[in-house]
Amino acid sequence: MTDGILKHGWTRRDFFKGAAAVALLPEFVGAETASGGKLRAYAGTYTSAVDGGANGEGIYLFEFDTRTGALSGGKLVAKTPNPSWIVIHPSKKYLYAINEITNYADGSGSVSAFAMDEASGELTLINTVSSEGAGPAHMSLERTGKFALVANYAGGTIAVLPIEADGSLGAAVDVHRDTDSLGKKLATDAPRGSFAISGHDKPHAHMILPDPTNKFVLATDLAQDRIYVYRFDATTGKLTAAETPFASLASGNGPRHFAFHPNGHWLYLLEEEASVVAFYHFDPETGELKWQQQLSMLPPGFAGTSFGSEIVISPDGKFLYAANRLHDTIAMFAVGADGRMRKMGETPTSGDYPRHCGIDPTGNFLLVCNQKSDAIVTFRRNKVTGLLTATGEYAAVGTPGILVFV
Repeated sequence: MTDGILKHGWTRRDFFKGAAAVALLPEFVGAETASGGKLRAYAGTYTSAVDGGANGEGIYLFEFDTRTGALSGGKLVAKTPNPSWIVIHPSKKYLYAINEITNYADGSGSVSAFAMDEASGELTLINTVSSEGAGPAHMSLERTGKFALVANYAGGTIAVLPIEADGSLGAAVDVHRDTDSLGKKLATDAPRGSFAISGHDKPHAHMILPDPTNKFVLATDLAQDRIYVYRFDATTGKLTAAETPFASLASGNGPRHFAFHPNGHWLYLLEEEASVVAFYHFDPETGELKWQQQLSMLPPGFAGTSFGSEIVISPDGKFLYAANRLHDTIAMFAVGADGRMRKMGETPTSGDYPRHCGIDPTGNFLLVCNQKSDAIVTFRRNKVTGLLTATGEYAAVGTPGILVFV
């Protein structure tokens, strides 16, 4: 870095502006409260079998100790079907959960809105609406907090739901289903001997998220091996195809989840069936994605089946973590000054089938939802080296799908 200019021509002002925007994402909300030593955290669980067992009953409330990384409590605060993904409203007054089901209305899934009690953390259901597609798997909130974005995996649709002044959800204002292409059954870049086949039978929308500027919404479709890019109208909630409407992956690799770097110009994509992470340059003016690099999430010489699940970037943008299901590890990467990744190794998750992992608001811990071993496990994160160390802290909860902090 020289004269305040980053390698790709972005100024330091651009970098910190992007970092500030990413800090407003729901998973970072509440960071300023961490100094008190305790934080609230909500876990969403599977109540009926989708990908494994079903030992949960809904949404659970935990207390998180920011000094030790321990989760305590685990009180059931909402009985709701398959809340496998949850987000917190920027106001911290409302919590939204997808219901990963196929029998809500006309074979659709649903999304539920809850009011959060400021004193106790208890949840009160406000309302439930159709997700406009079967089996919703992911949701996010755009940055004004006026719209919820939903990706329906089984139905292959994405939808935009308005958020009313009282926190309730309205009927969808926009729904899209792209059907142009389907990738091959087995991933092009799969490990030797892999049978990691999630579904290239029909479109499967897997994740949806606004970019840090809130001008665009990006959505992955696992079966089509594409990342779709839409321009977003923050007034109406409408989505229109960007100038370059999608980026294509190698056939069969199965794009799942992605994360933006704090600078807003780099995007990292986890490809589920190939167990790789890809690095893209993202143009915040046009929404165009340009592929740069790809690395395996698995150790050299690995053979057999494993599925990638979650990807997360450290708040300082220096490290990236990605979860491997079946191999049951967290892959660790260092992110260089040019955005390129360097593999540092893998850490066992101390459990079975890590569906979700996330960094707590202090940045000191990474927590892993081990779905099939019914526990959330805490790892201490070295901010200098990026390496993870098991703390020995386990929180028991049936088939956890996600953990978010408030």
